[in-house]
Amino acid sequence: MRIARFTNGGDPRYAIVDGEPGAEELVVLTGDPMYTPGTMTGERVKLTDEVRLLAPVIPRSKAICLGKNYAAHAAEIPARGPDSDVPIFFLKPNTAVIGPDDPIVLPPYSQDVQLEAELAVVIGRVARDISPENAAQYIYGYTCANDVTARDLQRLEDQWFRAKAFDTSLPLGPWIETDLDGDDLQITSRINGVQTQSGHSSDMITDVMHAVAMASEITTLLPGDIILTGTPSGVTTINHGDVVEIDIEGIGVLRNPVIRR
Repeated sequence: MRIARFTNGGDPRYAIVDGEPGAEELVVLTGDPMYTPGTMTGERVKLTDEVRLLAPVIPRSKAICLGKNYAAHAAEIPARGPDSDVPIFFLKPNTAVIGPDDPIVLPPYSQDVQLEAELAVVIGRVARDISPENAAQYIYGYTCANDVTARDLQRLEDQWFRAKAFDTSLPLGPWIETDLDGDDLQITSRINGVQTQSGHSSDMITDVMHAVAMASEITTLLPGDIILTGTPSGVTTINHGDVVEIDIEGIGVLRNPVIRR
């Protein structure tokens, strides 16, 4: 089931996405289905230019990100600490989140901002010290994410805050897919229609269930938190005027323009 968050001029609402690509309709729900049992209102809204899809979730407390979780990508980014099978964990604030078609605004302090296509796990229940075997019951669903990164700052600084946390650095969408196996999904990114990354979630060093369990050992996971699971190789610089697409099998395409103010 695909769950979208949208507006057609009023307050944000939630809906089930029904229909084939290019002919989707939104079956409007009451409330936020992540927190309350959403019921269908009977209203159906066609997914047209008058309807704006929003980020399907705004993390209530945190976005936890895994770095160096694909071996090929780990080889193309700056070395940080000893080589290890344990991924690097870092945070992005919820102020970094934007939705489909919202612009990625390049920060003025960086001249080399790069895209990172990632599978994002959406947490649905409070989780603390859970096991990989039980992790699935704490997952609400999955969405596409772009861990936009100021790579020149990441090369210069041991802490990744300025490189990773700036406003608009976490596009999410287009919706949450609740029925999905995250272990073997094609993950692709494109800039202006040209493919830049292509990988599979099966290539992760730490798989989805172990990633959720490891995150829950560090901090309590709350409903609406998200976990970014790392990116395949092929990260590429984005520039003013580009259009970036993150395409994940079984979910859809997250598209964002890039601007520099």
